[in-house]
Amino acid sequence: MDSETGEGTSLQVLRRLGSGPRGLTGAEAAARLTEYGENTLPRQRTAPWPLRVARGLRDPFTAVLLCLGLVSAAVASWGTAAVILALVAVSCGLRVSGEHRADRSLSALRELVAGTATVLRRGDEDAPVREIPVSELVPGDVIRLGPGDMVPADVRLLRSRGLTVHQAALTGESAPVAKEAADAGTPAAESHLCFQGSGVATGSATAVVLATGPRTRLAAAQGALRRGEASAFDRSVHGISWVLIRFMLLTPPLVLMANAALRGRGLETLPFAVAVAVGLTPEMLPVIVTTCLARGAALLARTHAVIVRRLPALHDLGAVDVLCVDKTGTLTQDRPVVERALDTAGRDDPDVLRWAAVNAWWTLQLAELPSPDALDEALLEAAGPAGEEEDGVDAVPFDPVRRISTAVVRGTPGTHTLVVKGAVDDVLDRCATDAAEGARLRALAAREAEAGLRLLAVATAERPARTRAYTPADERGLTFRGFVTFRDAPAPTAAEALRELADLGVTVKVLTGDHPATAARVCRDLGLDPAAVHARCTPEDKARLVTGLRAAGHTVGFLGDGVNDVPALRAADVGIAPRGAVDVARETADVVLTDRDDTDLTAIGHAITTGRHSSGNIASYLRVTLSSNLGNVLAMLAAGLLLPFLPMLPAQVLVQNLCFDTAQLAFAYDRPGADALRRPAVLRPRAFLRFITGFGVLNAVADLATFGVLALALRGPDALDDRTVFHSAWFTENLLTQALVMVLLRTGRGLAEGRAPGPVVRAAALLAVAGLLLPPSPLGGALGMTALPLAYYLLLAVVLALYALALTAIRVRHDRHDRRQP
Repeated sequence: MDSETGEGTSLQVLRRLGSGPRGLTGAEAAARLTEYGENTLPRQRTAPWPLRVARGLRDPFTAVLLCLGLVSAAVASWGTAAVILALVAVSCGLRVSGEHRADRSLSALRELVAGTATVLRRGDEDAPVREIPVSELVPGDVIRLGPGDMVPADVRLLRSRGLTVHQAALTGESAPVAKEAADAGTPAAESHLCFQGSGVATGSATAVVLATGPRTRLAAAQGALRRGEASAFDRSVHGISWVLIRFMLLTPPLVLMANAALRGRGLETLPFAVAVAVGLTPEMLPVIVTTCLARGAALLARTHAVIVRRLPALHDLGAVDVLCVDKTGTLTQDRPVVERALDTAGRDDPDVLRWAAVNAWWTLQLAELPSPDALDEALLEAAGPAGEEEDGVDAVPFDPVRRISTAVVRGTPGTHTLVVKGAVDDVLDRCATDAAEGARLRALAAREAEAGLRLLAVATAERPARTRAYTPADERGLTFRGFVTFRDAPAPTAAEALRELADLGVTVKVLTGDHPATAARVCRDLGLDPAAVHARCTPEDKARLVTGLRAAGHTVGFLGDGVNDVPALRAADVGIAPRGAVDVARETADVVLTDRDDTDLTAIGHAITTGRHSSGNIASYLRVTLSSNLGNVLAMLAAGLLLPFLPMLPAQVLVQNLCFDTAQLAFAYDRPGADALRRPAVLRPRAFLRFITGFGVLNAVADLATFGVLALALRGPDALDDRTVFHSAWFTENLLTQALVMVLLRTGRGLAEGRAPGPVVRAAALLAVAGLLLPPSPLGGALGMTALPLAYYLLLAVVLALYALALTAIRVRHDRHDRRQP
């Protein structure tokens, strides 16, 4: 409704709200409190723990593991069932703890609301002005604001005097923002509105309440905080999980039907079918993922003071290919510097800078300001002690209505010099220039502004000396001196950090509320394409742009520091908050930067590299385990059709899986090659399906070649009827091929990369030793295995050498194709 947005003049807004300059009566306020409810942010009902656990089981991979665990228990495979169900519990625990942290972030918003408010009550002669709880405010209430007050609701200013407010809670801006009441016949603009959660820095005001409770902007931010789509990590894991689900649902029926149709076996093959399905499942995925991400998060916190609040966000960081940032405080230091001082003809004139510094110095001294603002500080730094050389007399400080300030210094004997600086239009309006000259000077200022510079105009006037105080009425008939232009000082390491992000394949986009030319100028100074700038962005614009980038297939990171950034922080795959962000932004973000030494972009670069490190290890595990397991399943299906007995006993399948899974824990401690860190680490389900299918078929071919080796090496074709020998031989071959796959299919690593063997190479070596020593050992005998003749090992070495060559050749071809992908 219009009254809630403050559209129209002040009188129109008051009339629509059924209020007046003296506010509401007590009876009207009570009736509206019943109608609108209390002025409190809506509280989200916290889901009970059992419901959260049930939600965790909706994850497809978790559901599959749970079903396999229950089936394993049904066929008395208690060890397998215990391991799988423990992994399900870990997965649900991680999800529930993440939801608990998200609930905590909502409480930070409620702390931004003040306890009481000063309100006017019409018709109460005894107490026309009273303090009431903020929760009792209603639309139409007229309130008073003073220094130090929190704005308790969304309000429209009716009267104001020198009002500035801190909007860091909403925008992250460090400097106070000037606000002013509109004239009686002037429609409202953003500068005439104050929003719940802001704090009054200076001045005073009377305002009418427009919106309370769930209808405020702060409540809208809270609503955005509760919404959110699946992150890149969730999408990747869900996609891969559904690929596995199709395989796992298909495998047991195929095994049962093949054995029933060709071998006459019935339900006695059910334990073997379940073992095959379990063998296809990457049971250690939750452990590998948690370990990789936890180690990466701990490393970031220890070395770069980057806090990862949600572990999957570290994977999302590694997958980021678009990073959205604000200009101020990220690309720049939030500190302007003087670019040039220009005379009326646009030529360099140091005298203009000197007069501007005189104004800045004596306004600071005589108006007893606590500290210079950012522009005055830049003037004093650029001019040195020039401003101090004059003899100050008086000062009329800046206010947001006049948009100028005046310092009075002693001039020639018997005269005072007024030195005025401020906004171009406001200074020119007070100068003794004709219309043509004024238009020319405004055009000159516009050209400088289009180049991305901020401007202050400077003028002076000579007056007879007097003792009476100077007022704004004396600011007339001025002589225009020129302009001082300012540019935003780039962050010292921003250019280098942008180059490093570009080397990592990350595109930086600037989403800012600044003037387009100002933002484009900063980008050009830092070597960033100005086309990356989206200027004049509202909070809704930021969230919409982030959502659009995600819909286009990008993995998006967003750096935000204010409440108005909350929708975009939640819309991004990974939300990032800098050290100086407001509490609610830090609580909403997935990643928080806390280092005082690193700039935001530098810290993000470190975080992205660490995320790719962790994601590369997770990808290595998935590549290796899925391709190897698929090959084994295909070979087992073929063997089940060719052999008069089960190709491997269920216990042998599970022991083999245990050895392989244990060895693969080394992936959590591996270091991917440089190639894996140069590009976003994205787990694409279709690409994974192609990869595991190709290498899985190759693995199955190696297994079938082993059948031929068995036929040649073990007393002729009749040896295939020797179940114990067959089981032992295939057990050894499987572990040896899996050891080769661990080494050759690591993400971004070649066999010869690195001099010292890493954890994966050492684990693969131990896996190969286990494959060779287990069958002839007492444990092997207990599992139904036996020692093999030497001839088998010699022929197997030939098969493995050919397999390694084929694996390397296909891997090289795959990597070349992968590098050509966008």
